[in-house]
Amino acid sequence: MRQTDFETADLRRAFGTFLTGVTIVTTRDAGGMPCGMTANSFTSVSLDPPLVLVCIGKGSSNIAAFEAADRFAVNILGDDQTEVATAFAARGIDRFAEVACHEAATGAPILADCLGWFDCSLHQRVVAGDHLILIGRVEELHSRPRAPLGFCRGRFVNLEPAAIDEA
Repeated sequence: MRQTDFETADLRRAFGTFLTGVTIVTTRDAGGMPCGMTANSFTSVSLDPPLVLVCIGKGSSNIAAFEAADRFAVNILGDDQTEVATAFAARGIDRFAEVACHEAATGAPILADCLGWFDCSLHQRVVAGDHLILIGRVEELHSRPRAPLGFCRGRFVNLEPAAIDEA
């Protein structure tokens, strides 16, 4: 292993300068119970086939469910959903207690009132460092023209609504 000239905290701080969106990644555990967590490591991968990826930290309380999942959903949060993001980042609570949701075609939970969502079947699972990368084939999707919730330097941020349209 190569030695680095920086500390993990420095790397985390540098990564944090990149503005990201905020998502809730959901699936069901082996018993059929909904599982979900806040994630900002999400990106599109391919238009043909339609692929997205999301990174799940190995320290997540939901890691076992995502390691076994053959389907999952990525729910993109709007700028009015800071409380939802915070709740799904917390440990030791029923994250779905205060959030309405419905089931997507694959059976993954979709959060009501989110900005958009991607219902995915598992395309590939990759272990990389301290994360599990899920690459999903988009089976169904939905989006609406609202302002997204952003995250940068450890804080939630809102974007100017003038930039939002139906494009």
